[in-house]
This record gives sequence, structure tokens and C-alpha cells, in this order.
Amino acid sequence: MSDRSRDFEVIVYGATGFVGALVAKHLAGFAPAGTRIALAGRSPEKLEALRSRLNVDWPVLIADATDPDAVATLAGRAHVIITTVGPYAKYGRPLAHACAASGTDYVDLTGEVLFARDSIDENHELARTTGARIVHSCGFDSIPSDIGVHVLHQLIEQDGAGELTDTTLVVTSLSGGVSGGTIDSMRNQVDVMKKDPSLRRVAGSPYSLSPDRAAEPKVGRQSDMDTFPASDVDPRLRGRLAPFVMASYNTRVVRRSNALRGWAYGRGFKYREAMSVGASPLSPVIAAGTKIVLGALFVGLAVPPARFLLDRLLPAPGTGPSEKTQQNGHFTMDIFTTTTSGARYTARFRAKGDPGYAATAVMLGESALALALDRDALPPSEGGVLTPATAIGDALVTRLRTAGVEITARKL
Repeated sequence: MSDRSRDFEVIVYGATGFVGALVAKHLAGFAPAGTRIALAGRSPEKLEALRSRLNVDWPVLIADATDPDAVATLAGRAHVIITTVGPYAKYGRPLAHACAASGTDYVDLTGEVLFARDSIDENHELARTTGARIVHSCGFDSIPSDIGVHVLHQLIEQDGAGELTDTTLVVTSLSGGVSGGTIDSMRNQVDVMKKDPSLRRVAGSPYSLSPDRAAEPKVGRQSDMDTFPASDVDPRLRGRLAPFVMASYNTRVVRRSNALRGWAYGRGFKYREAMSVGASPLSPVIAAGTKIVLGALFVGLAVPPARFLLDRLLPAPGTGPSEKTQQNGHFTMDIFTTTTSGARYTARFRAKGDPGYAATAVMLGESALALALDRDALPPSEGGVLTPATAIGDALVTRLRTAGVEITARKL
């Protein structure tokens, strides 16, 4: 088991970055009094300036993400480390490994399937021996998806209504800025696959994050780029649904949760995500256009002339929307499923704040606090590279609800 008597409950690594500073601000305002928190990064001057702006007396710790000894020392001082330093495939591996080795719980914001796969292969068994909970994707990627299906499954199990079968998450409303960090992660993943084309198959597999891909059920085709009638999901929905840009990552996380739980959601559990583009007669055109734009973005990042142009048009790493945009942002995700008994259920995950920034800061900060302070409420686990649902579960649901996030499930 991991040693719970460390210098700090939580270390925020990358605290002076755009999202890191928002996470630190959230913790300054909402962490329980007496919580031992430290700010960490490369620049003492920037860290001290952030500490002054937050009006806190938290210690400042210095560590470079590429220095294994420095991040190992950092990991040994905390119960939980939050890291916002990405792209994670470039900068995240030493810290994730150090946390796994030292029995330190870890949370990040990654939406990089190849990094997550590498971390599973490198750290899962090690973390099981130390008791560390290595939890990737604790922001908009992929807490709404993973926790949404978690509460849906809980209600169905409570009702004795069978197992989940066809399940679809629909992004029914979304307002916020585009994340420069997310775009940079996409660039990096495209570059990695160009160097090693065999990785495209890994990234494209619906079960790329599964603990045992050979044991996964055969449920047919599971595409992330389809458009289809909203009424296929629920008879009350109208219009045509478009591909959701984050589906290619979120779906893999949810499927990993199912597998880590011994396929408790169901051996016939089939999961996809899509985005509503309205119910007007033009929705099929808009949905098709969305699919074309998303496909063009990935192709454009791989083609040098288009990449040159996109790099100048898309947000740069470390940048983000204005405070007004962050405050006015919001999102709603509705999940629909049919069970093996024929019953139909739905869950909702709705939050205020820009999804990739303000809302993500809340989700990431509360994930770390749950791991650090709510040990008795966490799901039973020996440790490992886990998911938000399997590592934090109801403890996170409780904290997010207290923070104003709507998380509900009901029978239709």
C-alpha cells in the first residue's frame, strides 16, 4: 500500500500554465482548510508570482518534467500529484512512472490515446504493487463520459434491470473556447504516427485502452465518425447527430472502465458519442459538414503545407479564452441506453464554465481532493492505471455535485 504520510496532500505540477493556474485557483478557493498543497514547475519566479496572486502560503517546488530524478523526488513528497504539463507523450511519462513507483496517486488531463496506452503498459502492474492510482483524463476528457456511464450503470444495477447494451452519449449543448493544449496534443500524436505508422492501428482500435483486448466482446462496428438520426438514440430527439471531436478518446476510456470492472456494464455493451447540431431541416448538412471538417483537421495536421497554415490559425499551447468566455461557457451531455431487459434509461452530466478550462479545473481539482481526502469513499482497488470511474467513482460524484455539477440518472 502507498505511504499516506507525505509532506503534501496535493502538488499542482505545471501550476503556472493556463489550466494549471485555474486548478490552483480552484483549490485556493475550495480545498478544505488545512489541506497541505504545493505549487510546482520549472520557474520559481512565475510560481511565486502565482502564489502572490492567489494569496496563499503554499510552498513552491522546482522540477523539470524531463528530469527523472527531479520528478521522482516530487512524487515522493505528495499523496496526489496533479499535472497539466502536456503534450503528455512528450513531457508526461517520467512523472507518471515516478508516481507509480512511489505509490503516489496521479491525475492529469490527457486525451492522448497513445500516451495512455504506453502508460498502461509501463505503469499498470508497477502501480498495483505500490497501491498508486494513476488516473488519466480527469477533465472534460473524460470525466463526463466515464462518470456519466458510471451513474447510469449504478441505477440500472440497483433496479435489477439487466445489463447495458447500445449506449450513446449526446452532447446536447456546448459553449466554450478551443484549447491550445488539446490542439498541441493532436499535433504531437499525428507526428508520432507519421514516424511509426503501425501506431495508427493502436489509436484506431475501439479497445486501444483495454486491459485485455483479446477478451473484449464482439459487438460489431463501433465508429467515432458516423452521422445518424437522433431518433435512433431516443425517439424524442430530432435532427441528425454529428461526430464529436473527443469521442475517439472518451469511448476508449469508458470501455476500459467496463473491462476493469469485469465487463460489469455488460458483455453486449456498445458505446458511442455524438454531438447534436440542432433539429432544423439543415441538420443533416451541418452534421455532414462537421464530419468533413474533423477529417480535414486530422489530415491537415499531417500534411506539411496545411500544417503550416493550421499552426497559424489554431490556438497556441498555453493560451486560452478570456475570463468572460470561461465564466459564460457550459456543457450538457445526455447518455441514453437500452438494457438487456428492454428498459430504457438516461443520465445527464451538466456543468457551468468553459468545458476545457473553467469546468475542467473544477473536475481535475476535485479528483485530486477526492483521492487525497476521501480514501474511505473510494472504490476498492489494488492500484494501477485506472479511470475516473474505477479509481474515484462515487467520491468524485459527491464532490462534483457539491461543486454545482449536475449528475443524474433516471429510467425513461
